[in-house]
Amino acid sequence: MARRRLIALIEILTCSGFPTQLAIAGVLSAVGIAPFDPHGQLSARYVFAVSLVDAAVLIGLIAWFLHVHGERFSDVMLGTRPVVAEALRGVLHVPIVFLVVVVVMLTIGHFLPWLRNLPKNPFEGLIRTPTDALMFGVVAVVGGGLREEVQRAFILHRFDQHLGGGWVGLAISSVAFGLGHVIQGRDVAVTTAVLGAFWGFVYLRRRSVAATVVSHSGFNAAEIFRYTFYGA
Repeated sequence: MARRRLIALIEILTCSGFPTQLAIAGVLSAVGIAPFDPHGQLSARYVFAVSLVDAAVLIGLIAWFLHVHGERFSDVMLGTRPVVAEALRGVLHVPIVFLVVVVVMLTIGHFLPWLRNLPKNPFEGLIRTPTDALMFGVVAVVGGGLREEVQRAFILHRFDQHLGGGWVGLAISSVAFGLGHVIQGRDVAVTTAVLGAFWGFVYLRRRSVAATVVSHSGFNAAEIFRYTFYGA
């Protein structure tokens, strides 16, 4: 039992995103792809490359870990519910996600204004051209909606099996999800943690990522659209 817990913990840490992104960043730097442009600003193309490569590597790792333990990727990620019906449920969740964001941000602004430590999200400045907007639209769907929801489902699945239960995993992973976005501002980190809890809750109830991938991707894509055409 202790060995299974240790293996589950190692797999979760491996798939947390930090080891894979650091490794990919190192490889890109080694081949001359720098994270910053000649003006010292973060390169949109570098972020695009890291996000998509990491999505492929991370999903591949998760599929491999499941295979090693005799589990089917489709069983863990999609369960037994009809995929199309779950995806439609995800479309209906998009307004709920926006409502959650509005409520959390208004609450922070009223009761915890000190959490707003950045004037604007630093990643918004990466969208300078229509090509940048298109690239980040792809990142929003693949690197955000797909990668993060597959990752979340795998982590919750492992917690459910070996590490105290899915609800324990939901609490821990939601906090970690928020901390992973702290570079975008403390208020964004708190909001992201709440969203992570929402999407994790949906997975634990439905045992399918179809709805969460759709609602997460839809929310991210809408945010990029909003910034591109209407500003921050």
